[in-house]
Amino acid sequence: MLDVTMPDMTGLEVCRALRDDAETADIPIILLTGRGQWLDVASGFDAGADDYLVKPFTAQDLLTRVDALTGAG
Repeated sequence: MLDVTMPDMTGLEVCRALRDDAETADIPIILLTGRGQWLDVASGFDAGADDYLVKPFTAQDLLTRVDALTGAG
């Protein structure tokens, strides 16, 4: 899980870096953010995110998405 707005590097930059590294390329990534405009969402998926969750969200919504990405559910 990455917040889009972070100090030093944005969550989008971290997401791209993870995708570009063979050792971390397949790690599921959920972006968490207060930015919910369609361009923001598109940017998140373009960066390589598997899911995009806009704040505020419920704990159940987050758990459902984590379960879907990890097969834990």
